[in-house]
Amino acid sequence: MKTRVGVIDDHPAMLLGLTAALNAHPSLHVVAGESTAEQLLAAENRLGQDGLDVVLLDLDLNDGSTPSQNISRLIPTGAAVLAHTDDVEWRLLREAARSGAVGMIRKSAPLTSLVRAVLFAARGEGVADPEWSRAAGDDAPARPRLTEREADVLRRYAAGGTAESVGTALFVTRETVHDHIRRIRVKYAKAGREAPTKIDLLRRAMEDGLIDADGQPF
Repeated sequence: MKTRVGVIDDHPAMLLGLTAALNAHPSLHVVAGESTAEQLLAAENRLGQDGLDVVLLDLDLNDGSTPSQNISRLIPTGAAVLAHTDDVEWRLLREAARSGAVGMIRKSAPLTSLVRAVLFAARGEGVADPEWSRAAGDDAPARPRLTEREADVLRRYAAGGTAESVGTALFVTRETVHDHIRRIRVKYAKAGREAPTKIDLLRRAMEDGLIDADGQPF
């Protein structure tokens, strides 16, 4: 009997690709693919007693829902919830782990890893990943103590601003912005979360909830 899978992702191309890839495996059958948990639950109700074995859930949906809300809706169906994500904020990953998801698989993972993760989840086994293990435990990444001005600089700079544009917005010089960035990098390095490049600073700002998943400041 095939493992019955539901997929939740609000990117149509990703949804179609996942459905085709999983259906190509002889042990898997995607019976519902929707852009929200609410839509998937409606589809699941139409399926009757067969239901779902595993739900592959994108943690960062555009409908305003949170991982905990979606997972709490899905778990009563009896399906194992597997987080499907990349470069998501740490707080969302931790929220999913604390809400009952069985593990995570990255969107960049090879198809063989995705299939294996879905099959493991269907058997009730956890799907291991170093970041997931940290999220499920108590060892959250150390968050450096940034000053209010440093946090403001990081938000603007990591979101795509230049030293010049950030300086103009904050009424300081370009050199002052660079000084703030240097101090921010030192603080992240001391916390064990080095950020030598601007992309790294973007990741740290997202992990710490300073900017959203689209790179926009909160």
